[in-house]
Amino acid sequence: MKSRAFTLIVGELPVTPDPYTVLILTSAEENQVRIEQLIQQFSREWTLDRLAVVDRLIMTLALAELILNEPPPTAVVLDEAVELAKVYSTEESASFVNGVLAACVEHLQ
Repeated sequence: MKSRAFTLIVGELPVTPDPYTVLILTSAEENQVRIEQLIQQFSREWTLDRLAVVDRLIMTLALAELILNEPPPTAVVLDEAVELAKVYSTEESASFVNGVLAACVEHLQ
């Protein structure tokens, strides 16, 4: 069985993360190729290595959540991603993250 990178990190945490967090991380890892392809496809003229790491991670987690068998409402996931971008990234990041994720969502449906 493939060893998950996050499993090593989770094992070292002083507090065990809640099961939903583990579910999202698992989805992100298992769907990494698909998620990266979506981000690349809809981030117009931006390669993955040119994206701000925080923006890429926010979009990865949002898409990992949206790919779940029973995802939360799309609007909730997008709102949370935009808020994270506002707090942890640049001024332009919130609109960029929102635009890329909105395009990805249309493709997922």
